[in-house]
Amino acid sequence: MSNAYRNKLITRRHLLQAGGIGAIASSLPGTVVASVDAKRGLGKGAAETSCIFVLLCGGPSHIDTWDMKPSAPDEIRGPYKPIATTVPGMRISELHTRLPALAQHFTLIRSMTHVGNISNHFDAMHHLLSGEIGAPKDAPYLGSIVSRVRPTEKNIANNVWLIRCVGDPVFCAPNIGSGGFLGTQHAPLFVGAANNHPAMPTFSPPDELQPVKDIPRLQERIKILKSINNETGTRDWDSIHGRALELARGQGSKTAFEMHHEPDKVRTRYGMHPLGQNLLLARRLVEAGVNFVTVNGWTGPAAGQAGGGPPASSWDMHGSEMGMGNAFGNGSYGMGHCLPCLDEGLSALLIDLRERGMLERTLVVVMGEFGRTPRINQPNTNPGRQHWPSCWSAILAGGGIRGGAVYGETDRIGAYVKDRPVTVQNLGATIFHSMNIPLGMRLGRDGFTKPVNLGEPILELF
Repeated sequence: MSNAYRNKLITRRHLLQAGGIGAIASSLPGTVVASVDAKRGLGKGAAETSCIFVLLCGGPSHIDTWDMKPSAPDEIRGPYKPIATTVPGMRISELHTRLPALAQHFTLIRSMTHVGNISNHFDAMHHLLSGEIGAPKDAPYLGSIVSRVRPTEKNIANNVWLIRCVGDPVFCAPNIGSGGFLGTQHAPLFVGAANNHPAMPTFSPPDELQPVKDIPRLQERIKILKSINNETGTRDWDSIHGRALELARGQGSKTAFEMHHEPDKVRTRYGMHPLGQNLLLARRLVEAGVNFVTVNGWTGPAAGQAGGGPPASSWDMHGSEMGMGNAFGNGSYGMGHCLPCLDEGLSALLIDLRERGMLERTLVVVMGEFGRTPRINQPNTNPGRQHWPSCWSAILAGGGIRGGAVYGETDRIGAYVKDRPVTVQNLGATIFHSMNIPLGMRLGRDGFTKPVNLGEPILELF
């Protein structure tokens, strides 16, 4: 890079910051801020196809949720009983009290599997979220790919992440905030934190959505910026500046995040906890036109408990081995707390999307990054289960998924896939197929291109 070009970049950055647009444009990944016309309201600008990916960070036990083994020995099957759903032969945990009535609207995949022994959160999330077997270090994640191949003409986010995983970095996949080789313009907009989530009465949208008050000064800085932006290849900058200026002009960009517009009965139906209210916010964002929303599956602290772990690890139920209490109890790291929260929020989301005519064009994916060991550890103290990448389960609904089915099977103790294995690459291909994104579309990388995904979509699900 020449000194002249470097100096021009520095000058551009300073001008952005001086004009107040820097906080909006230069820090925003690809202008991924939802801008909703308050007069138009929500619901009329939804994207043709969208995805809500509910990531149950930590990896829930498939044996205690959606692939129960009641005939297995006590040290395998756990304390919960399977209950019937509206779909013959589909049985899930008794802790689900609402989802069984909606089983005709979702499909259970019981044969997810990692290729290779990927038993740590960091790598398991990296491969899952990239939808790629043997994903390179700079692999972009599903939401970033959607942002790249499905650009929006609206001032709307392509890619939003509700509560970024924080705390111990082992829970956070490496490219969550970078966009991988696609660049930060396709990284997600992160919304919320442990002390600022939509279940809180004080919840506020990201600072990037706060309107700039001194619009004339900002416009003057834009004119100066354009006068030095004459070299080739500045169209991306112009797009960022233009959208940021439009966002700065009014309050419309905040509308999708203003949870008080929702009736109390709707909010209560989702559950007044971080997971439930983030699922409601995800519906609002998709309704406003966001293409891909990742929802952190953090459920927040259980009743009477403080903390509840960082917003990344509710489902990392090791029990006493990691000092997390009884995995089968009602604490913050217990199935008795976490699974009812998921049941409440997910059932409300499916009902809401269906009633609004959005379920067919909105794919809902619910899963962790791996499963849990068949055998329970520390059974006589605070029991739990360890990481298990060989098999785990997922829920898929909407987006053309036919529902009312179980795909794949594990062995009698839930240790290994017995029939129709599904890799993360197959899952990624299935998501893109649902969103009408051709798998052969090319993505640029270091002077060459690669397809969006090399997997095979599971067409039986549609």
